[in-house]
Amino acid sequence: MANPKKADLSLLKLDYNNLTSEALGENGLSEADLADLKDPLTLAIKELKTKRDQGLLPYLDLPNDESLVNSLKKLSQKGRKKYTDVLVLGIGGSALGTSALFTALKPLNYNALPDKKRLWPRLWVADNIDPEGFSALLDRLDPPTTLVNVISKSGSTAETMSQFMIAFDWLAKSLGKTALVDHLLVTTDPETGVLRKIVNDLNLKSLTVPPGVGGRFSVLSAVGLAPLALIGVDIEGLLAGAKSAVAAGFNSWSTNKAALFAGLNWSLASKKGRGILVFTPYADSLAKVADWFCQLWNESLGKAHKLDGSANTVSQTATKALGVTDQHSQLQTWMEGPADKTVLFLETLNFKSQKNIPKLFKNQEALAYLGGQSLGQLLSSELKGTSRALTENGRPNFTLTLPQVAAKEVGYLVQTLETATVLSGVLYGVDPLDQPGVELGKKFTYGLMGRPGFTEFLDRYNQGLSVKKKFIVS
Repeated sequence: MANPKKADLSLLKLDYNNLTSEALGENGLSEADLADLKDPLTLAIKELKTKRDQGLLPYLDLPNDESLVNSLKKLSQKGRKKYTDVLVLGIGGSALGTSALFTALKPLNYNALPDKKRLWPRLWVADNIDPEGFSALLDRLDPPTTLVNVISKSGSTAETMSQFMIAFDWLAKSLGKTALVDHLLVTTDPETGVLRKIVNDLNLKSLTVPPGVGGRFSVLSAVGLAPLALIGVDIEGLLAGAKSAVAAGFNSWSTNKAALFAGLNWSLASKKGRGILVFTPYADSLAKVADWFCQLWNESLGKAHKLDGSANTVSQTATKALGVTDQHSQLQTWMEGPADKTVLFLETLNFKSQKNIPKLFKNQEALAYLGGQSLGQLLSSELKGTSRALTENGRPNFTLTLPQVAAKEVGYLVQTLETATVLSGVLYGVDPLDQPGVELGKKFTYGLMGRPGFTEFLDRYNQGLSVKKKFIVS
């Protein structure tokens, strides 16, 4: 493990002044509340280290996989010459992280750029099975220059595998089955599952989902790194930032951003009833980080029972917003709605491009003040103004700040939030690595679709219809 003292602490700033009683009065965390975090966070960090040493947290070792980086660099150089488009088939953790880092680290108009300006393939992430949406996506792609990357650890995810079967047929009919080896890349379990069998039977190119790494923690594995490398993202920078965050995650609790993020939210939820965390990036490039975080936080911490079998009565649900867009759709309830929310702002100090506001309408007082300033200045002022308004109204809010939206910084952010989630699991006494609550819906789907072995769930579904029919208005 790297020496925590050497961790790069300049890649992310955590400002939690507006969570304290000094700023919020009785609605904030007192000095005693903050001091009370010392023992549970110290124990949580100790447990994090113990579990890592026991090999139970392999997501922490993903930044060290140099062999994967080398193989992906070779793959990307070949793909750069061969493909115009990379199509990712996946859902949840197999898609959200890739989408988040794609949006963060490539230009927002990347897929619309002409080839001469783009230089690398376009990236499309098909994370839903809406027939119109998926048909429209395939219609814009050309099979001879498309690489399809299907991602499923089990190989039995109904949504992803239905997409895969359609894409497989689409490629085979256009190019012939012998060409599939050049147009399919499979990321799945290294040994077992349907996709691994298909890989072996057809001799397809494949990558592995590391054992013990769940989907929502997998973006820094081949799951996310392969498609990102294929479009020219600096994956070495991503992993360098993540490696620094891994080291920092073992720092003492009071200087440990991941631990403080976990502890502050846990304290707000348990002591102040703040059961909703509103994740609010103030940059379009960071918007999809909120989608990724919501799955990470909610699927990891939304558990009915603790590890000891007792009921889990305290939790926190993450929701997403986008500044400034959602100042005009959600701010009212943040300010005056139920006192159950904490607002987290995610900002960047430097944008990849800037747009100045021209000095026009000088005789119009309501507009003239904007002239000569920039959209970045306005966006920053909106964040600061919203934060101050919430604080004056006794509403907890805090800010994570990136100096810039670049590979190293984003890698640090992702790894910090993952570790914060695992530490939160320790604080709440739940298993942050499982997701038992999502399995029942899958079983009903399998029953409805006629999968062998799931007739019981079709019967249970039909039993429920007798009740539902009484309360339908057509």
